[in-house]
Amino acid sequence: MTKRDRIPLFPLDVVLLPDMPLPLHIFEPRYKTMVRRCLGEPCRFGSVLATKQTVAKVGCTAEIVQKVKQYEDGRIDILTSGRSVFQLAEILEEKEYYEGIVEYFAEDLSTQDPTKEARLLEMFAQCHVLLFGQAWSDTERAESSTLGYRLAARLPIDLQEKQALLEMRTENKRREFLLDWLSRILPELAARQRARERAGGNGHALN
Repeated sequence: MTKRDRIPLFPLDVVLLPDMPLPLHIFEPRYKTMVRRCLGEPCRFGSVLATKQTVAKVGCTAEIVQKVKQYEDGRIDILTSGRSVFQLAEILEEKEYYEGIVEYFAEDLSTQDPTKEARLLEMFAQCHVLLFGQAWSDTERAESSTLGYRLAARLPIDLQEKQALLEMRTENKRREFLLDWLSRILPELAARQRARERAGGNGHALN
């Protein structure tokens, strides 16, 4: 852990990851106030997964990279991007929106196995084609320490698994998680693709 900080909090039903883009439509009065503050200072706010029962103790800061649209009634469309992972130490209710005392995790500087990285990228590329019908290229590949986050942001991983990945403190663990997840989902996606191809090949084309 590094220094403590006090930041605005935005409980959401999504898991924000570092380097993950997240468009938001801000309509509640308290969060319109929060966003105006973040645009004016400027500052980052903390995104935390919130359900009806709990608020996650680990979240990610969001930086507003673009104010997309301002509506006449005060609603705002913004584009944010995930930045730093934090541990939520305390929730404060001193303003109309929540704030949190957070502690940031140190950067993971561990060396990665190039063979495993190549395997992960190959499996992800296969998955991307099966899911979206097009190839994928990593324009930010130089940032090796956040590769796991960037790949996970593009996969249909459920919220609880994605939260678990966010809480993993080493890139190696995140990559191992993704290798396991991809090894389970790829056969299913390939089987669906073969079924679609067989269905598309039945009958005769119309002239």
